[in-house]
Amino acid sequence: MKLKDFHHYKGDELTPFEKVERKVMEMVASSKIADSQREDSIIFELMHAAGCMQIGRLLAQKRNLNIDIASVACMLHDIFVIVSGTYQNHGPAGAPIARKIFEEIGSFSENEIETITQAVAHHSEKEIYSDNPYIELVKDVDVFDCSLYKNSEGFYRIHKSAEIVKEYENRIRKVRLELNLSPEPVFRK
Repeated sequence: MKLKDFHHYKGDELTPFEKVERKVMEMVASSKIADSQREDSIIFELMHAAGCMQIGRLLAQKRNLNIDIASVACMLHDIFVIVSGTYQNHGPAGAPIARKIFEEIGSFSENEIETITQAVAHHSEKEIYSDNPYIELVKDVDVFDCSLYKNSEGFYRIHKSAEIVKEYENRIRKVRLELNLSPEPVFRK
């Protein structure tokens, strides 16, 4: 097998999935919405998108899912927040933005687009368990990545109902065990 040099997300050899990942990072980096007008900082959006993408790749391998679909679904899950700066209804509002990105880049099957946009649309419904492995993966990745940041527990307990926080904790513990980590602590202190 002939080895190829890694492209570092530049040049003409990016796959369509890599083009989406690059585009999302460019969208975050070029946002004109100041941190003072956003619910989260631009820096957090960059870190969370990249962290979710990488965790999604790992869990996709553990769960025998398509790594590219998982990676892009995780990268796009907060696309509405990236574009608007707000979390209000961000899952369902993000799906059409994701679809537009796929149409601009091209080379995606309707099944790939539908799988990813459904994961984006439903990722905030942490208390609802579906039989769609990509929706569940994005939900799990989202809460697990956030659990790795200091004070995420406080944020959740202040802004979410006790029932929802319990579902977040259940999902985080499940992922920690799946990655052969101790189930406790659930949140970084």
